[in-house]
Amino acid sequence: MKSIRTPNAVMLTLQRGDLTQVSADAIVNAANPRMLGGAGVDGAIHRAAGPELVAACRGVPEVAPGVRCPTGQARITPAFELSAKYVIHTVGPVFESLAVSGPILQRCYQSVLALAEEYGLSSISFPAISCGVYGFPMAEAAEIALTTCWLHRGEIEQVGFVLFAQQDLDIWEAAVEELPTKPEKDEPRKSN
Repeated sequence: MKSIRTPNAVMLTLQRGDLTQVSADAIVNAANPRMLGGAGVDGAIHRAAGPELVAACRGVPEVAPGVRCPTGQARITPAFELSAKYVIHTVGPVFESLAVSGPILQRCYQSVLALAEEYGLSSISFPAISCGVYGFPMAEAAEIALTTCWLHRGEIEQVGFVLFAQQDLDIWEAAVEELPTKPEKDEPRKSN
């Protein structure tokens, strides 16, 4: 596991492993708009959480026919049989181009972090959102995700990234080396 402290005092960790086994206040599900399970990490989270997760997701109101969570937004449910307390579901973009899909992916991470702050969570773990069947290139996704979390200001103490394959972890570790060394503004971290 690689750990680094951000300029805003958040512990950022990278590890290879199974996101469903992580103990954190919340794990992030790379969901589809229906939020009822699917392939990849979405399916793994639903299987590990048990049938109560599907029931909880069905309870999230649709904002359009078949859409509980629009692309770039986030929703939260209990985690049921997982080690985490919550699952934060976010829908990443299907990769079109970096110019079109990059800002949407950034909004996914920002939406998740904002929801985690709203719920007073101190630790959260992400997968590589949109990098599976949605086709977002891993290196570019890592840069967006890490930079967004690196610059986040709030009460979250630990942000983790859990990658399933060693080659993906290697890409994310290389992206850490490219992070800015100072926060965007010289503002203190929020405190209670």
